[in-house]
Amino acid sequence: MSTTTAAAQPAAESGGQMSHRQILEALSGLLLAMFVAILSSTVVSAALPKIIADVGGGQSAYTWVVTATLLTMTISTPIWGKMSDLFNRKQLIQLGLVIYLGGSILAGFAQSSMWLIGARAVQGVGVGALTALVQVILSDLVSPRERGRYMGYLGAVFGVGTVAGPVVGGLLTDNLGWRWCFFVGIPFALIALVLLQRTLHLPTKRREDVHIDIPGGFLMAAGVSSILIWVSLAGKNFDWMSWQTALMVVGGIVLLFGAVMVERRAKEPLIPLELFENRTVVMAVIASVAVGIAMFGTTVFLTQYMQLARGYSPTESGLLTIPMVIGLFGSSTLSGRRISQTGHYKNFMLAGAVLLTVGLGLMGMIDEGTSLVEVGLFMLVVGMGVGMLMQNLILAVQNVIPARSIGAGSALIAFFRSLGGAIGVSVMGAILGTKVTSSIEAGLREQGIPASGLGGGSIPDLATLPAPVREIVEHAYGTGIAEVFLLGAPMGIIAFIAVWFLREKALGTKSGIELAREEAAAEADAGADTAPAGGPTPRVTPGTRPTVSSR
Repeated sequence: MSTTTAAAQPAAESGGQMSHRQILEALSGLLLAMFVAILSSTVVSAALPKIIADVGGGQSAYTWVVTATLLTMTISTPIWGKMSDLFNRKQLIQLGLVIYLGGSILAGFAQSSMWLIGARAVQGVGVGALTALVQVILSDLVSPRERGRYMGYLGAVFGVGTVAGPVVGGLLTDNLGWRWCFFVGIPFALIALVLLQRTLHLPTKRREDVHIDIPGGFLMAAGVSSILIWVSLAGKNFDWMSWQTALMVVGGIVLLFGAVMVERRAKEPLIPLELFENRTVVMAVIASVAVGIAMFGTTVFLTQYMQLARGYSPTESGLLTIPMVIGLFGSSTLSGRRISQTGHYKNFMLAGAVLLTVGLGLMGMIDEGTSLVEVGLFMLVVGMGVGMLMQNLILAVQNVIPARSIGAGSALIAFFRSLGGAIGVSVMGAILGTKVTSSIEAGLREQGIPASGLGGGSIPDLATLPAPVREIVEHAYGTGIAEVFLLGAPMGIIAFIAVWFLREKALGTKSGIELAREEAAAEADAGADTAPAGGPTPRVTPGTRPTVSSR
């Protein structure tokens, strides 16, 4: 069992209570780290059509440039989360930033689509650390009751990063070249490293014996990868019903089953299975998968719609996504403050699920000729739904699990959200590629125009196409991407059902540091009570895991 010593933070030493100013100072580096994580995906999204055309990739490469990051982020998130329960969280998040920096430099010098995909995979490992640890460290500093207020700041950073990323990416692509989309995050990451070193002070964790579940992590990574590779390639490289499908799906399921078996016996499982005994955790996991599919699918293909269905530049397409960011920022901030005032969160999450469903349903009715005002209103509704759901799912889980499992529990929600996003982007990308190809080929046949390489899965450059061909391509992408949005609408319904059955518990008033100190003291007292008279206190086995009640 870990023992916690007082940190350099005076407030923590005196009882765990920190002033608003102290919390903001400690959060400065975390917020910038979160900005880096958001920027890594959004700054590239507006430039992806041009990037893929430049490196010679097709729709599959377009999808995998995004999926590679989601895949490695998904796989690494529970590993980072579990390590945060074992090691110094400040050093772990700094390590994540360093890995992100390495991936960014590699991506900026990419000479082929495969090189770029590999570099994005490295970036994803670093982003996985940031995704998992920012929420965990926030739980150390702030009680669940006050956490909604500060999660509003995270929502604000998410909004700024989401809107600034496409705009900055578009400006860089149009003026300096797309490689600067990867270099631009480097100074922010370096500043975040400095701020974390100077402002963040956490209790030091010391473990007598530490076990990392390497076999379980390997099996889980292999299983998830097998499923994701299948959904990305099926229907294009091979038939959905084929021996390749059977091999990848059955193999993935077997590997994941093996991971569960290993996790059940591991001293320090990456994903403690005891967490699934809690109904709140289970419902939050289901909702997180649904939100991940809807959120990532929408953001990835929205800029593709603006550029390939509407003909806007990367800069313009970034600016046109502002309504969605406004909805996300506003709903996240306002709902967070209200949750801190009342201590209740479920009604806001239900409202968010309804808005997400309605917004995606409306987005499913657009085409290449839909008024931008209407599209903007639909994006606003989607953003409001995501803002009310995303951060509050983690808050609900953090409020019902022991402090010693807060890292693994928080990472669990981020893991399934990322997993849903990765699967959603892969499936939606495969469906979109098939739909666009068939639509372009049919349109060209009707006009008696030779295909000339169109319809084969490559990303077209609208500026080089004759007017009749350009109209066919724009229509194909306009209707195809609308179908992708419509496919995401049922995910909002699933999220609503999961939140409905989620058991709400009034938010606690103690920070993670305070709870960890109390748990350690209780265990020390229990050890003292069971020690023989005049004998030493029995040592608690380091691998002992807490039982999570279904509160």
